[in-house]
Amino acid sequence: MAAIEPAGERPGRRRADSAPRLALPKGLVDEGEKPAETAVREVKEETGVEAALITKLSDIRYVYVRTWDDGARVFKIVSFYLLAYRAGRVDELEPEMRQEVLRALWVPLEEAPRRLSYSGERNVAKLAQEYIAAHPEL
Repeated sequence: MAAIEPAGERPGRRRADSAPRLALPKGLVDEGEKPAETAVREVKEETGVEAALITKLSDIRYVYVRTWDDGARVFKIVSFYLLAYRAGRVDELEPEMRQEVLRALWVPLEEAPRRLSYSGERNVAKLAQEYIAAHPEL
């Protein structure tokens, strides 16, 4: 599984002896774009990997408080998809993406539910495992 270590969200908050914060790639849907197209584009932009859509796994809904600008509460829905690797090298990113992504890396799917930092994303990794187990042709 391609995961990212986000950059810039909380500068100076990670201790040298702590595990990196790992997350799944995600981003905003561009005008005229379908959510599945966004997923494929964001994976390419944030990890360097080109992938093809297999299936939608889940939507995660949550609220967070913006730590920049006005401190507003933001309601967010993020759709996650199972994709298949097609080409590219993980962590070969455009220089401007380093503002968002410190690094991208491969994480064995069986380790993802314990290594991802956010509970909703850990659940998405479990759904990916279940889907793959139920579809041996993959």
